[in-house]
Amino acid sequence: MNIDLLLPTSLSEIPLSRYQEFIEMKEASNDDEFIAQKMIQIFCGIKLSETRKIKMKDLNDLIVHFTRVFNEKPKLIRQFKIKNIQFGFIPKLDEITFGEYVDLENHLQNWKNYHKAMAVMYRPITDKNGYNYSIRDYEPNEDMQDLMKFAPLDVAISSSLFFLTLGNELLSLTINYLQKELKTMISSSNIANAKISPSNGDGTIASMHLLQEILPSLTKLQNTDLLNVSPISPLKNKKTKLKQTKLNNK
Repeated sequence: MNIDLLLPTSLSEIPLSRYQEFIEMKEASNDDEFIAQKMIQIFCGIKLSETRKIKMKDLNDLIVHFTRVFNEKPKLIRQFKIKNIQFGFIPKLDEITFGEYVDLENHLQNWKNYHKAMAVMYRPITDKNGYNYSIRDYEPNEDMQDLMKFAPLDVAISSSLFFLTLGNELLSLTINYLQKELKTMISSSNIANAKISPSNGDGTIASMHLLQEILPSLTKLQNTDLLNVSPISPLKNKKTKLKQTKLNNK
């Protein structure tokens, strides 16, 4: 039986909402077969029941295909379009408002709310001159947040990788700076033959350790493996949180 599939060939052909749906499902299940079938249903636009009619070899070929697609690591995409609206990334991050900062901090924590973070990072372009452009002032807007669910996934992933890289670089620089300051402080104290108490420099050391602990947590937005779906083996034992009867729904 032939099944018509809308097979995306790149992240740019997948809307953010599809990926959010996939992540939500994947976090609720550890059944490899169910995850693979839902992946094909979500990204190929077919009914879940139709995935059962796909040959095992073809299903694994699809898993390999999507693994290749999700291995893309796009650089920051500063401009894109939804319908007839041209959106631009915040031109100068060092000039963001307190409201932008707070909302970004809240919405960049997980993919479930990433469309809300997108509505902060990308806003309609109001003026453009070559590579330079201005964007609309930020105001929280549910309609704009919902519109961002249709943003191409390569745009969303490019911005997440950008902030992860930026965060890692800034924290690394801060750690290096604190280490140098600590050495300088201790060296100066020794030169002056000053008595160094056990607590001298504790605040600096604590800050340094805290930053070292925070650094790995920045990878929570799937910095390396965005898909992580394994090929299916007919002999594989199944573990599941979701009942198999869900395959007959939707």
